[in-house]
Amino acid sequence: MTETVDLLASADVLVVGVPDWTDTLRTAIDALEPPERGPGGTVQSVASVDAAVETLAVESIDCVVTAAEVDGVTCPELVETLTTAVETAPVVLATADGSERLASAATAAGASDYVRLCRDEHTEDGASTEPPLDDLLDRVERRLRSARRDVTRRRRARQFDAIFHDTRTATWVLRPDGTVRRVNETALAAVDGSVSDVVGTKLWAREWWSDGGQTRGDGGQTRDGGGQTRSDGRTSTDVRDAVERAGDDEYVELVVGFQPWDGSERLLELSIRPVTDGAGSVVAIVVEGVDVTDRVELERDLRASERLHRLTLNNMTDTVLMTDEDGSYTYVCPNAHFIFGYTAAEIEAMGSVEDLLGEDLFDPDELAEKEVLKNIECTATDKAGREHTLLVNVRSVSVRDGEILFSCRDITKRKRREEALTTLQATARELLYAETTHEIATQVVADTEAALGVEACGVFLFDETANRLQLVASDDRFETLHGPPPNVRVGDDGLVGHSFVTGETRFFDDVHDADRLQNRATDLRSAAFVPLGDHGVAVVGSARIGEFDGVTRELVDLFAATAEAALDRVTRESRLREQERELSQQNARLSELNRVNETIREIDQALVRAETRREIEQTVCDRLTDGDRFAFAWIGRADRAETAVEPRAWSGTGGDYLDSLSLAVDSEDGDPSTRAVRTGETVVVDDVAADLRDETWRREALARDFLSVVSLPLVYNDVVHGVLTVYGSVHGAFDETTRTVLGELRETVASALAGIGRKNALVSPTVVRTEYAIGDPTFAPTRLAREVARETATTGDPELTYRGRARQTDDGTEVFLAVDHAPTEAVEAAADRLVMFGDVQVVSEDGHGGVIRVRLAEPFFALGLADHGAVLQSVTATADGATVVVDVPDGVTVGEISDFVRTRFEDVSLRSKRELDRDVDYGVASEFLDTVTDRQLEVAQTAYYAGFFESPRGSTGEEVAARLDISSTAFYRHVRTVQRKLFDTLFDEESAPSLRSDAVR
Repeated sequence: MTETVDLLASADVLVVGVPDWTDTLRTAIDALEPPERGPGGTVQSVASVDAAVETLAVESIDCVVTAAEVDGVTCPELVETLTTAVETAPVVLATADGSERLASAATAAGASDYVRLCRDEHTEDGASTEPPLDDLLDRVERRLRSARRDVTRRRRARQFDAIFHDTRTATWVLRPDGTVRRVNETALAAVDGSVSDVVGTKLWAREWWSDGGQTRGDGGQTRDGGGQTRSDGRTSTDVRDAVERAGDDEYVELVVGFQPWDGSERLLELSIRPVTDGAGSVVAIVVEGVDVTDRVELERDLRASERLHRLTLNNMTDTVLMTDEDGSYTYVCPNAHFIFGYTAAEIEAMGSVEDLLGEDLFDPDELAEKEVLKNIECTATDKAGREHTLLVNVRSVSVRDGEILFSCRDITKRKRREEALTTLQATARELLYAETTHEIATQVVADTEAALGVEACGVFLFDETANRLQLVASDDRFETLHGPPPNVRVGDDGLVGHSFVTGETRFFDDVHDADRLQNRATDLRSAAFVPLGDHGVAVVGSARIGEFDGVTRELVDLFAATAEAALDRVTRESRLREQERELSQQNARLSELNRVNETIREIDQALVRAETRREIEQTVCDRLTDGDRFAFAWIGRADRAETAVEPRAWSGTGGDYLDSLSLAVDSEDGDPSTRAVRTGETVVVDDVAADLRDETWRREALARDFLSVVSLPLVYNDVVHGVLTVYGSVHGAFDETTRTVLGELRETVASALAGIGRKNALVSPTVVRTEYAIGDPTFAPTRLAREVARETATTGDPELTYRGRARQTDDGTEVFLAVDHAPTEAVEAAADRLVMFGDVQVVSEDGHGGVIRVRLAEPFFALGLADHGAVLQSVTATADGATVVVDVPDGVTVGEISDFVRTRFEDVSLRSKRELDRDVDYGVASEFLDTVTDRQLEVAQTAYYAGFFESPRGSTGEEVAARLDISSTAFYRHVRTVQRKLFDTLFDEESAPSLRSDAVR
């Protein structure tokens, strides 16, 4: 009984009829006690068909047990009515009096079973008994079980049909070996095929499967224990493996690549489940494929979005917080340490957002009204105690338990930059009005702490004069930390000098790590060495390590650039002012120079027209003192004894000045003119008032407002023709330019005076013949005579005598020398050995001497004498020295000529001087010489010294022409021309009377 009532005990049973067994049946079923009675099992009984139909209409009945006749309705009508009302529940007909006919009719009417109840006829006491119910209960149990199987089967069939025909799912039904038995329309439509094309083939052998699918293991777990993995071109093999595993009664899921008829690439999620029979054997395999391409891509995008979201939250510098309405944290983003230095757990442990961001950060009512409050500025302190300026956005949200979202952005650096830029602007405005580099350096030091947030600052500026970087401005903190830094020599290997030379900004988190640090005792740790262009170096620092973050470095560079621009401006303006001063001074000097040049031009013009020395001297003095150019000017000349300076001409204010002076040449207290004559050098006194008590002339000069003096010797070709002295009415009136111009004027005046001397010499009736002994061994004739004496053995000393005029050519000076007591060949050889002689040519010779023509490498001093109006009459030289005879005309002092000779030679002594009357020969000779050319004179002289004019002739015309390297025709032409000009001069009508007069006299 126990085995047959398990299902019945939990079933809802309806008993129809009124026979006595029905009550017994109901009682028997109700008597089943837990745990045998399952939950929900009930037994109901009705006495009529209508009641039964009504009950079946409103209640769920698992089984109907009915009598053969109820309320006059008999089988089969009764059974048909009940089966129609109950639909799927079994109807069991039970009767005590049954027959085969009744059983057949009940079965035909739809009864699930027919049970004939057999009674025991007699008991021990002979009374009748109720029919036994064991068989009925067992039969009802079996029918319930069979009905439930049928219901399950039908439900599964309906479910399979619904799944099989699902338009979203491609379904294949396979035999255990993987052969396709059925395929739904969705799968066929995907491959654009027919049933006959698919059924009967192996599922994995089709061309639908594309490489690149992804497989998963059982239960959705990946096959290799990791994430989804690609099949690497093994999709067909993966499908086969999965089907074979399903054939072994294993449920398999995998994602594979699938290529529909349109050629696109899709992803199918395959669910492969085995179908087994009652014995557990696999009889079929159902494969369901769902297109998950979009879902996979969505999942991939979602994973990427989640990964990006995590990376963003973990790495962004903003901090996101969420709290409930009370301010308690519901979420803290993991990157909170970027701003606050705390971990998310440490912030959550604080308890309230007010502990982190401060109280009264926002108005809750305003937030409720606007839902978002932006750009709330507040300050917060991080874990290390540093204060940060935050920009907070507050928003109302509803995320899990979160009600308020806080987005915090650290604007400390930006705030610092803004404040520093504000300070920098103010500093730049202040620097606009700075006038010196020292003011700029002081301003930079004063504003550094406010602008950069550093503790110490010092500015070194470059001193070009000293070639050093000097500390010109620093704050107290700088010297406290660093100590008094020394001035730095440019090129020094230290940090300051190196930064200046290389122009490289150097930042140190700890300057003690720098190799170039020279002061190891410094308390500076963070330090920056910033070059200020060509002006110097700024040093900023702190006693803390690592103070220079990116913002500070940027601000340091900006601050240095501003200071450099200001220094450039001041330097540029200073240079402009200096240039303006120099330009003004140059303009003044140019104006003065123009005035002086104008004076010089006037003097030059006057000198051209001047006829006498007196006129020249007076003109110079007048022009120099014309207007307000110079206060006083005078020209003096040494007297014959050369003991005093005699004033010759003067002009300007204070003419009595000369009467108040002692003009002795050797006087130590004399006017600057006496020193100029004595030394032969220009004397300049820029400040007459200096040494006032030591020199008398200064007092006399100051009394006449002479504040500066220049005295210039009038020297031409080493001959002093006098001294020019000029006085100015201001200090320093004779600057370098003025002295240069006056120096040129001095040469012009001296040349003019020399020219007047030469002119006077030509017309002077008398001359002073002077004879000088010259012991200078370098004198060319003496040197040549000594060389000849050394190389030859002669009976007498060789003697060389200057003959005729010296002729100046482009190659040097040519002179004729008469040779006595020595062969001309020896003289020629000696001249060739000496560098002071050029070409040597023998004009004539007689065995004991002769005449040679020699070219001197240096100008012959006879030309210098001629420039001063003196005439060289003769030179006689031996190995021991030379005797020189010079005629000095009137108007030229012997002293001037003597000075000239002494400046040219050493060991000079004046042996004699005597005055001679100049006769007519001087004039005739001069007139004649003016009519012939140098070449004609050379030919005539050579012919004369060669004996061409003697009788008999010492040389023929052809021989003389050969010596001159000309043709004989040219020689004779030159000789005849010279002779004609000589006769013209002698026999000219104008000169004849004088000649006759001279002859009579």
